[in-house]
Amino acid sequence: MIYIGTDIVDVNRIRQIMNKKKERFLKKIFTDNEIKYCQLKIDSPIHFSGRFAAKEAVKKALLSSGFLKKITMKKIEILSSKNGPKVNIYSSNKIINLSISHTKNHAIATALLEETV
Repeated sequence: MIYIGTDIVDVNRIRQIMNKKKERFLKKIFTDNEIKYCQLKIDSPIHFSGRFAAKEAVKKALLSSGFLKKITMKKIEILSSKNGPKVNIYSSNKIINLSISHTKNHAIATALLEETV
């Protein structure tokens, strides 16, 4: 069975949230590794938006599979590698393929979870 999750984020929405509640927002949603990675980028809200969309996409794929009933955004970690983004889900061995793309205004992500029977 294949489960898919997709999410799109308005970068300006994330930028506004970061301007108002930066520390609280970042600590609630992102891991320390994600924060370090995004803060190294010139326009960090674009990269936080991509990570946010990715987390939502992963969450949708996981919840639609029935594997989990709920999961917090912080338990989903989006890491960077030479071969593209990788997903680390705390306390799970699920493998999820992920694609993230962004422009100046929008970030989109698609997650694919394949369960073998």
